[in-house]
Amino acid sequence: MAKGAAWRKAQGTSSFRRIRRAKTIMNEGDQLELYYDLAVLDEVPPAPQLIHDEGSYAVWNKPSGLLSAGSKYGDHCAINRWIERTTNKETFIVHRLDRFASGLMVVAHNKGAAANLSDQFSKRKVAKNYEVIVEGNVQVNGKISSDLDGKSAITHYRVLEHLGDRTLLSVDIETGRKHQIRKHLAEIGFPVIGDRQYGNPATKEPLQLTSCHLAFNCPSTKWRKEFNLDPSYRPSLQKQTT
Repeated sequence: MAKGAAWRKAQGTSSFRRIRRAKTIMNEGDQLELYYDLAVLDEVPPAPQLIHDEGSYAVWNKPSGLLSAGSKYGDHCAINRWIERTTNKETFIVHRLDRFASGLMVVAHNKGAAANLSDQFSKRKVAKNYEVIVEGNVQVNGKISSDLDGKSAITHYRVLEHLGDRTLLSVDIETGRKHQIRKHLAEIGFPVIGDRQYGNPATKEPLQLTSCHLAFNCPSTKWRKEFNLDPSYRPSLQKQTT
């Protein structure tokens, strides 16, 4: 229950909600669902790093392995729940990063900020930049424009550095489709290092995809805010050889 795997639908309501307290009163006609997966429940979430706290929202450095959102089987390994448990602040997710990606994420701490930031993301008013290491030698900068899951998706990439048969890229996306960067780069023959789903399924390397830059309008002041990830947390070709 504390880890978010118990759900209750009260009689007369249309949806299930998590219940966390053993003292929750069940009434006649209520429905209870329990989702038990020992592997999920035994997971220990890695801790994110606070980058900036604005009060109504905050920017965090999400480590690889920490989820952007939970599932029916639990949410204790999701960044919003981790923040709620450690800061006692109500937290709303306004965008997502792949579980094994890392880097900058913004979360809201009230409904007004959540609505404002979600609207900026949906209307593409948020500037996002990623750095990735891919297999192969990418020689020129490029643009990938191909539909993903029936929706248009556009990815821009720029070569930063080569080392051996690997390339460090700076990536900007105009859209935010699920696994967009990973799918698009694999599509043109340069899968992201550590990508077991769209690249090498036998790899044991961590996914080399990091959110390095976010810029958006502050929900409170309307001023443009920019956040850049410290270079020590970014993908590095040199680090991979040491």
